[in-house]
Amino acid sequence: MWAWKDKLQLKGDKTLWYVIIGLAIASLLVVYSSTGSLAYRVNDGDTSAYLIKQVFLLFLCFIVLLWLQSVHYKYFLGFAFVLLFLSFVCLLWAKLSGTTLNDAGRWVKIPLIGFTFQPSELAKLGVIMYTARSIAFEQTDAGCNNRVLVRMLFVLPVLFMIFMENFSTSALLGGVCLVMLFVGRLPWMTFGKLIGGVVVAVGLLLTIVFVVPEQHLKSVGRLLTIKHRVEHFVNPDVADNDDSYQSDQAKIAVAKGGLIGVGPGNSVQRNFLPHPYSDFIFAIIIEEYGLGGAGIVMLLYLIILYRVGAIVRRCTRTFPAILVTGLGLCIVFQGLINMGVCVGLFPVTGQPLPLVSMGGTSLVFTSAMFGMILSVSHTFSEEGEREEKARVKQEQMEENQENPSENMENVDDENM
Repeated sequence: MWAWKDKLQLKGDKTLWYVIIGLAIASLLVVYSSTGSLAYRVNDGDTSAYLIKQVFLLFLCFIVLLWLQSVHYKYFLGFAFVLLFLSFVCLLWAKLSGTTLNDAGRWVKIPLIGFTFQPSELAKLGVIMYTARSIAFEQTDAGCNNRVLVRMLFVLPVLFMIFMENFSTSALLGGVCLVMLFVGRLPWMTFGKLIGGVVVAVGLLLTIVFVVPEQHLKSVGRLLTIKHRVEHFVNPDVADNDDSYQSDQAKIAVAKGGLIGVGPGNSVQRNFLPHPYSDFIFAIIIEEYGLGGAGIVMLLYLIILYRVGAIVRRCTRTFPAILVTGLGLCIVFQGLINMGVCVGLFPVTGQPLPLVSMGGTSLVFTSAMFGMILSVSHTFSEEGEREEKARVKQEQMEENQENPSENMENVDDENM
């Protein structure tokens, strides 16, 4: 009985828990409103079905959170490479036999249970955990050894596989890895060369995209999609109506929202936006709740960034500090990108709003990220340190009970 009570306790950073609960409430409110037109198209008008599904998914997310908050971070260190390798296998599986859903990369279906998930979400965890592990293993008193870049070569195939299906996710992960290396004290000269290499690679990619004829780009990943989205963002006046449709409808939603919004459930643009419950859910938040409601959601993500910084400062080990940095930045950067797309600051990317947008894979793996952050937070809290001391003491007592004769000999030696 007491074991179950211990599992159900909210451990780690309490402020972060309040933010998670706040985002979950916002998710239920906006998903229920934004899925109205979808329900009439494919579900005979049953608007409650998607709300029930979202409630179930969020319940599953809280199970993941409660489980991972109690797992010691040393286990994350041990499984980092395994998870990276599993990510590559799943991405390859998706490339060879996966299906495309919502024009948002490849999905795979697990045999027997029929569960469908997006491997790129799993890859986020794998890449960040392995990068934190690599940086921790190459730490010296002077900083991070340059050998960390050799270890990071294992990340490149995973990023390439993601890039072939979803450029924005690969760019997000690549950017997070660069920040992790910077925080991990990679030498300035090496870091500068790395940034220069990235700039050259991006420049070469854009050159290929805009020089090679479109008929040849169709067969190479999503390069044609990248070209159209960049063209529309840079020069929207000459863009094709089909390419600009989503962002135009999002801007209309933002304009209608104004300061106070049109009220919960009164969105009009949800009937025109292709994915108002996922990629453009922030536009619906602005339309229904105005700049005030949107500001609260943005504030929640900024609080996540602040609390992540506070947790990192309390860490006394490199791996958990870099791990929390990577996970926190991935969540916050993805949220800011989603918001920026909806208000026209970035090209259309297809990134969901973490823990708010509808969708099982993104919700579960985002919850896993939060769970790992809470685990590290709990470990380096006063409560976690007391639990660790109690655990060590209990292990010593059990060891003494298993070897009483050796302990008596030690006592006799001490008395002599």
